[in-house]
This record gives sequence, structure tokens and C-alpha cells, in this order.
Amino acid sequence: MAAVAGAIGTGVVLLLTGKKTAGIVLAGIGGAVLASEYPDKIEEIKERLPEYADRGVRILDGISRAGERIAELIEKRGRVALRDFGY
Repeated sequence: MAAVAGAIGTGVVLLLTGKKTAGIVLAGIGGAVLASEYPDKIEEIKERLPEYADRGVRILDGISRAGERIAELIEKRGRVALRDFGY
């Protein structure tokens, strides 16, 4: 199991650092080994993928709304600061 996690983790790191081909190969090998050892779990994940995607979209939507709110607050604060300086 450690070899699978290592292969997938290293693949992700390689993808993030721009070494796409090596990253895809390592992550693919790790995923293939994982799928061959735990086919029932892979089937369960495949069946629940829409649910996972929906949760991810809701989380990203919440983060986006929070970011917009923070930007609004910063903008208001900036206007107040400019007014205090006489602009």
C-alpha cells in the first residue's frame, strides 16, 4: 500500500511541478495497482462520483462567495481610508 501511495503522491507532485508526462505515468501506475488490489472500493467510488463532484462544487461555491465578500469589505475599507485622507 505504501508503494501505491508513494507512486500516486509522487505523480501528483510531478504534475504540480510541471513534469506532466512523468506525473501522469506514476499516478496512473499507482491508480492501476490500487484498482487491481481493491476493485470493490473503486466500484464504490465510481458509483459515488456524482455525489463527490456535487460536494466539491458546493464547497468551491462557498469559497467563491466568501472571497467576493472579503473583496467587498476590502474595497469599502479602502474607500473609507481614502475619504479620511481627503480624497
